[in-house]
Amino acid sequence: MEGHFMKVCLRACSLLRCSNLNIVAVSAVGQRAAASQHESVVRLSRMLSSDHRKRVIASNNVPGRQNRQNGFLESVLPNQKHLRLKQTQNRIRETQDKIKKTQQRFKESKQRILNDIKDTKTMMKERMEDIIERENIYTIPNVLCVTRIVFSPYLGYLIIQSDFNLALGLLVVAGVTDALDGWIARTWKSQSSKLGSFLDPMADKVLIATLFLSLTYVDLIPIALTSLIVVRDVALVAAGSYIRYKSLPAPHTFRRYFDATHATAQLAPTNISKFNTMVQLALVAFTLGAPVFQYVDHAALHGLWYLTAGTTVASALSYAFSKGTYKFLKVKRPSRSSKPS
Repeated sequence: MEGHFMKVCLRACSLLRCSNLNIVAVSAVGQRAAASQHESVVRLSRMLSSDHRKRVIASNNVPGRQNRQNGFLESVLPNQKHLRLKQTQNRIRETQDKIKKTQQRFKESKQRILNDIKDTKTMMKERMEDIIERENIYTIPNVLCVTRIVFSPYLGYLIIQSDFNLALGLLVVAGVTDALDGWIARTWKSQSSKLGSFLDPMADKVLIATLFLSLTYVDLIPIALTSLIVVRDVALVAAGSYIRYKSLPAPHTFRRYFDATHATAQLAPTNISKFNTMVQLALVAFTLGAPVFQYVDHAALHGLWYLTAGTTVASALSYAFSKGTYKFLKVKRPSRSSKPS
């Protein structure tokens, strides 16, 4: 029993020794690890301190750093300036190209508008040729009417100069041409024209107004009668101008208004107006013959004065209230091609 107890004690002592040896070994290993760690920390700290010193020295070396920066800028900035200059030049070229293209488009638009205007004018002209009736105005009756209008001022000049013999002869010629142009127009249809329906009464009005004014100037016709006749003739001329304007299809232009070949209306004088014209011509003819045949201020002339005044007023009223004194010519419709079935 004692032997067994001694064995147990010896084993416990051996175990205790082993544990002490292990503790010593572990402590030695820990000391060596701590020493190596300390050496590593010291070595790292030395390295960091050397790098820090180098950085401080480099940062303190300002001139050298500036020189390096200046060299870098000198090598980079010219390239940037050149690049910017090229970009600006490219933008300028693009802008110039856009301007040229815009100008070209404007020119094309202008030419297109001009062509459209020309085409529209041509179409309007062709259309007006179809709508408005054109006629031959160079006829013998029209030439006779224009001749009376042209010689009317000269006839008045002769009366003012008291050359009654020549004035009476020219008046007879004017009366013959008045009767002749009407006969020619009625006999030959080719010599009749719509313009003649305006020219014939216009020539009569110009001739009669000139004679009355000149005879009133030499105290052979009273001024009241002359004023009545002139007012009535002016009113008729204004009415004829208005009829011409209303009968002219659009567009209303001066050129088309005074184009005598465009027949748009026709006048038809009343019977009382024709009789009044005959009475007025008879009055001026007898009045012109009075100084030549020595019957100035005769009672028959006074009677003609009143007759002329009455027929003048009656003719003015007939134009104002009678129907059919004028008519608009019918517009010719342009022929349309038949549509295919």
